[in-house]
Amino acid sequence: MPPWKNDTVLALVTLTLGVGGTYGRLSSSGLVERPVDTFGLTLIVVSSAALVWRRSTPPAAGWVAVACAVVYYGFRYPGVFAAAPALIAVYTAASVGRRRLAVGLVVALAAGVGVIVALSAKDPEPGGLSLLSGWLVAVFVLGEVTRGRRAYLEEVEHRAAEAERTKEEAALRRAGEERLWIAQELHDALTHTISVINVQTSVALEMLDRDPAQTRSSLLAIKESGQDAMRELRSTLGVLRQPGSPSSGLAHLPRLIERAQAAGLSVRSTVTGEPVELRPEADRAAYRIAQEAFTNVLRHAGPATITLTVSHETSRVVLTIADDGTPGDAEPGMGLIGMRERAVAVGGSLEAGPRASGGFLVRAELPR
Repeated sequence: MPPWKNDTVLALVTLTLGVGGTYGRLSSSGLVERPVDTFGLTLIVVSSAALVWRRSTPPAAGWVAVACAVVYYGFRYPGVFAAAPALIAVYTAASVGRRRLAVGLVVALAAGVGVIVALSAKDPEPGGLSLLSGWLVAVFVLGEVTRGRRAYLEEVEHRAAEAERTKEEAALRRAGEERLWIAQELHDALTHTISVINVQTSVALEMLDRDPAQTRSSLLAIKESGQDAMRELRSTLGVLRQPGSPSSGLAHLPRLIERAQAAGLSVRSTVTGEPVELRPEADRAAYRIAQEAFTNVLRHAGPATITLTVSHETSRVVLTIADDGTPGDAEPGMGLIGMRERAVAVGGSLEAGPRASGGFLVRAELPR
């Protein structure tokens, strides 16, 4: 039911009680009662009707109800429910956060009735005024409690909505990170393998007639590279299916070096410091950076010598891949970007660029 319909029903109920109360007696009020007439009934009707607008215009409804109540008692009409519309107006003002309005209505009604009681009886009794004051305080406090409860529920709903929104944003962010991780894994695994296969295929075609043994060796390397690619894909898919599955790390560097040597590269490897197990994500990032650096040498530098240095320091691992090849004219792809993203993702950094003495240098610092 719309609020205005509820308020209309409330106004009708209040009107019925007010009219019925005119046949009673306001006990302990000190007022000299007089029979209710048309004017008195009009005051009851107007004050009750004002409640229809108690939520849309609280000030107007409140002051009309209070004024009618004061005038009603000022004319010494009987009726214990004549102040009901004013009490409801006080409650409404307090419950919607109009505290100053509610206090003003309380003071106006209590003061008005108090003056009437004091001036209208030779020996006024304070009971009626005390009763009215008690009701005014009660409805004011009830309105404040209602407002506080409503504000609390709204805050709870807001926090729940905010938590849901944050949860959705976190899920989207995790999904984006997963997509980036999958793209990096597939790029690093497949690009390296395809580069090796491409080099070995070229060698096989070149030596097909002149050196069958070399051709056989190249074809064998192609087969092994294909098998490695399948293992890489299975490893990636295994991680997707079951978080925490083992993946490539620095322990797999010897295999990476063998594949690079089989593709025609010369590789010198040096490890310094006391090897310490890295965090899984840092260990995987180190391997992928080395793999991508080797791939770039295969694709762009031609026959070259790679110097791989792994330095285990107190709080970090420094990975250096340098080559003495001649950079080609190929435009840079996503390899360097991917390497830098991997390093930054684990809290490290990466520098890459041509060396002054020729060739290319990749240097990554990864925290333990």
